[in-house]
Amino acid sequence: MPFVPVPKDLTKVKTKIALNLTKRQLICFSTAAAVGLPAYLLTKGAIGNSAAVLLMIGLMLPFFFLAMFEKDGRPAEKILRNFIRAKLRPGTRPYRTENLYKYLSEGGEHLANQKQTAADAPRGKRAPGKIKPR
Repeated sequence: MPFVPVPKDLTKVKTKIALNLTKRQLICFSTAAAVGLPAYLLTKGAIGNSAAVLLMIGLMLPFFFLAMFEKDGRPAEKILRNFIRAKLRPGTRPYRTENLYKYLSEGGEHLANQKQTAADAPRGKRAPGKIKPR
């Protein structure tokens, strides 16, 4: 009786379309071939065979990377998109908190000198209130 190993987590199983490749890999490999082969055929006469092969490899490598690289179940373009999003648009802090301990250390003098109501406070900040001792 033949033995077939069954993975415990079936979410990691990917459907193979042709040649034991997934749809994503087929699309990326065919795009690499569509970019690399014409580049090789058009440049081998002008720059020589070995340089044209190196150019073809350089043009095809990003497509191979997109087809094969996957980390934590996420494909390469999602990882690159999140990396670029984090670097170009860093998050801003939505509001600032007030350090009430600073007011306590100054003995409440700062609170007495500052007369600001909640309506006068700029958006995102609130007027400091008095702290009543217990």
